[in-house]
Amino acid sequence: MTEVLGLQALSMMKNTDNILVLDFGSQYTQLIARRVREQKVHSEVLPWDATPEEIRARRPKGIILSGGPASVTAAGAPTLSPSLLDGEIPLLGICYGMQLLAHTLGGKVGKGPRAEYGASTVRVVASGNPLFKGLPPTFQAWMSHWDEVSQVPPGFEVQAESESGAPAALMGRGGRILALQFHPEVIHTEGGTEVLRNFLFDVCGCEESWDLSSWIDQMTAEISAQAGEGRVVCGLSGGVDSTVAAVLTSRAIGDRLECIFVNNGLLRKDEASSVLDLYREKLKLKVHYVDASETFLSRLAGVSDPERKRKIIGETFIRVFEAKASEIGGARWLLQGTLYPDVIESGFKGRGASVIKTHHNVGGLPEDIEFQLLEPLRDLFKDEVRAIGALLDVPPEILGRHPFPGPGLAVRCLGEITKERLDVLREADAVFLDEIRRAGFYDDIWQAFAVLLPVRTVGVMGDVRTYAEAVVLRAVDSQDGMTADWVRLPGDLLDRVSRRICNEVKGVNRVVLDVTSKPPATIEWE
Repeated sequence: MTEVLGLQALSMMKNTDNILVLDFGSQYTQLIARRVREQKVHSEVLPWDATPEEIRARRPKGIILSGGPASVTAAGAPTLSPSLLDGEIPLLGICYGMQLLAHTLGGKVGKGPRAEYGASTVRVVASGNPLFKGLPPTFQAWMSHWDEVSQVPPGFEVQAESESGAPAALMGRGGRILALQFHPEVIHTEGGTEVLRNFLFDVCGCEESWDLSSWIDQMTAEISAQAGEGRVVCGLSGGVDSTVAAVLTSRAIGDRLECIFVNNGLLRKDEASSVLDLYREKLKLKVHYVDASETFLSRLAGVSDPERKRKIIGETFIRVFEAKASEIGGARWLLQGTLYPDVIESGFKGRGASVIKTHHNVGGLPEDIEFQLLEPLRDLFKDEVRAIGALLDVPPEILGRHPFPGPGLAVRCLGEITKERLDVLREADAVFLDEIRRAGFYDDIWQAFAVLLPVRTVGVMGDVRTYAEAVVLRAVDSQDGMTADWVRLPGDLLDRVSRRICNEVKGVNRVVLDVTSKPPATIEWE
């Protein structure tokens, strides 16, 4: 049975203020937590049904109630304990959070005459709201609601109104309970950062105490204490998360960290050799290389269903990794680059649940692996991990890498996977990334890659009729991968990429561009 021992560096940071974000199902919950941390204040996300005892045990300086898709009047809608409404801990309700506060405190909430989605003008109608300090009397804000507060709770006052005349801000309990119908955490809200700063520093009395440099020192000490004299194994993928976790752990325990890099045959062009050189030469990590490409490809032969591909890859990786770890011997701990979004997205199964999502490069751990887990990054967001990596002198070639899925090119090689089709995809992908780098766009794009379709089209090359496969180009901008917009790459760049792929990559005679955002699509194709 795998034992999960999450590391809690925050417990060692005695002077760190903490803001709790209660998640009521909003797509912006993680964004709220990140916005708080951008102000150098630690934030933590808990499910809406966390008990008052669990909440108070974390000694929060303030609580933010997120938005959510439910209606507060619907049966089974998420609720809030009245014991948190005494004003002892400052509260800020956002969207659903505002409606929930009004409903719980004796007001009325109902469907408005029309929905408000997107940009809306907010007009401040009363003075004295600390959230609006420094903001103009009218400003643009991002709305996403149909329900609205139709009757204000006793002792509360409307502080701002939306274009439709609906309450956009409430205040009560001497300014200790505040509520906004709009979303200050999104970039579309003018002055949204100032609103959050006013809540953190003026209402909650927080200090800028979330210091990543101090975090590194204290986490290094905690890893050393947790691991003791034991050895640790780590599955390196070449990505940011596993690399930073490995460098941090190596700082704590030295050569007792045994890293394993598995070549599953689904990597990008020349990836194994370039990554190994970085790990061994620049980062001085002890890395064991396992070329298991034939094993993976043989097990994937004839498989087209994307879910079956993922399961086969995940199970095969575990067994290959397990065999190598056993060969090394003596390791008690398994290091993973689990991040806070992984914990948030996998852990909220209802009251009392505590499900830890394993790192996507491992693909899910079976119950019979005898390791305890070290997850030093599980309290961090991606941008914080990159910042820590820079402080640890992780090379820009790794920190600036675009995200790469755990199943590798399997999710970009649609249909049956063969070595020949993977080689075609590798070459097309390399051309695309090469031209993006030459044009100076690589560091400005969240993710760019090629996809090989199992679709043959008719073409003409040198007066000869061809019948070959099609390649899709995909480039997106995002902050966290939860939503994304397609990148408007220059036409001359796309022209060069298309001509080079068709001329240089045998087996491709057509190149198309994916111009779909997320939602409705996902970033990856499978």
